[in-house]
Amino acid sequence: MAVAVSVNGRITDGDHAVVSVFDNGFVFGEGVYEVLRTYGHQPFLYDEHIERLRHSAGMLGLPVPFTNDELLAQIRAVQAHAEGKEHYIRILLTRGVGEFSYDPASCPTPTVVIIVKPLAETPDSWYEAGTRVSLVSVTRNHPGSVNPRIKSNNLLNNALAMQEAIRKSSVEALMKNYRGELVECCQSNFFVVRDGAIHTAPLDAGLLAGITRAFVHTLAGELGIPSYERTLYEADLDTADETFTTNTTREIVPVVRIDDRVIGSGTPGPVTRRLIAAFRRHAAATSLHPAQA
Repeated sequence: MAVAVSVNGRITDGDHAVVSVFDNGFVFGEGVYEVLRTYGHQPFLYDEHIERLRHSAGMLGLPVPFTNDELLAQIRAVQAHAEGKEHYIRILLTRGVGEFSYDPASCPTPTVVIIVKPLAETPDSWYEAGTRVSLVSVTRNHPGSVNPRIKSNNLLNNALAMQEAIRKSSVEALMKNYRGELVECCQSNFFVVRDGAIHTAPLDAGLLAGITRAFVHTLAGELGIPSYERTLYEADLDTADETFTTNTTREIVPVVRIDDRVIGSGTPGPVTRRLIAAFRRHAAATSLHPAQA
């Protein structure tokens, strides 16, 4: 199978995977998800991703019906049916099937979906020449409404932001929060490099606690690159030496233009390049030393 899917333990190809129309993940958008990618067919930063899945589920009061080892065994079973040199893995956990009711008691059993498909390669030109993103008009969800810390299946806020960026011929959408601060992109976390140090918005600004975001802070420490969480504003783009995004499937992507604003020299900078190289060394080592179920 090019794409293999498990729905509550039943593995099929993508065309035959079925979830009930009465599932609250479909009816109300009540659910959470995680995306992982593999190196050497090994899910990268697996424990960190599943810890975040549990945190997201906890914020919805959604029970998680598996241990980390049980889920990893299920993922590997699905991987065995999927094609691809490397895999994209998407785990979805929903409230489950029940009545048209907001009462969690109406859905006694959560739904677990695991999708595995060939990993789509990011163009080499993105890393070599850099990318263009757009600062969009769509505001990131207020933490008091749908908190961005929840990696929710309801991605309408992200979809609207990305649609605006696509209309502007950009590969990502950079969003502000309700206070007008830069927070994150719709599919990535966002970093500014200035005077050899990296800066990214703090979690309390209202953004997802990115797994790659956290890993980049660890890499920066190993490389002796100062890294900070601090409030970022649009004016920071005018004084940035470099900018980049972080994302599970795309790793670290240099950003050299934000709309018509050229960042630094207009080419991927030395700090970003060092981080990319360090990230890939760690990823390669992971593929040689797989986690055990």
